[in-house]
Amino acid sequence: MKILVCITHVPDTTSKIQFTANNTKFDTTGVQFIIGPYDDYALARAVELRDQTGGSLTALNVGEAETEPTLRKSLAIGADDAIRVNSFPKDSFFVATQIAHYAKEGGYDLILMGRESIDFNGGMVHGMVGELLGMPSFSPVMKLEVEGSTVKMAREIEGGKEHLEAQLPLIAGCQEPIAEWKIPNMRGIMSARTKPLKVVEPVSQETQAEATGFQLPPAKGAVKLVDKDNVAELVKMLKNEAKVL
Repeated sequence: MKILVCITHVPDTTSKIQFTANNTKFDTTGVQFIIGPYDDYALARAVELRDQTGGSLTALNVGEAETEPTLRKSLAIGADDAIRVNSFPKDSFFVATQIAHYAKEGGYDLILMGRESIDFNGGMVHGMVGELLGMPSFSPVMKLEVEGSTVKMAREIEGGKEHLEAQLPLIAGCQEPIAEWKIPNMRGIMSARTKPLKVVEPVSQETQAEATGFQLPPAKGAVKLVDKDNVAELVKMLKNEAKVL
């Protein structure tokens, strides 16, 4: 079985977010980048499936040269090889077009990715790739087992879970608890240095959407303390200031 895992290159969740150029560009100064947490779950499950089936596992990222350390980490975790599409990820459809093009060339049986990236949180790429390739796409997938050509999944829905089956090939947007994150060991880190990382040029695709500006959330207000015996004042504040009553 040939598996493709698509990973994003995103700021660490502890990073302090700032913008430049009149709030139109993300300021990367001093920011540490990581594999998207949801993509980490997809990668972990892909490694398990590859080990079970004896197939191959390729990691793919749409990004410029600075994303290569993130791709190398995916190789250290267990991917056999990696592809970097040499372009800034302009929008969701642009990214999906690149993934679909190289996935079609590679003839992959299973394409895994996170349910969404944690920078823009669009959650659209897996569905777009499915449409472009004519493959079924499922998200958010919490459990995934492969038995021959049949894939058994559990998907989170409002108020519960949905259990379903589908045939390969397919695409899944993953989330916890599909697998446990894998931390690269020293052997994996050393072997990642020599594993193939191929850089390919993007296929032509016009940008469908463009971010015109970013805005940080408002700063948190000061905490107001109310005496435990002053219930009337607490109710008044909840009603008139917090407006939750």
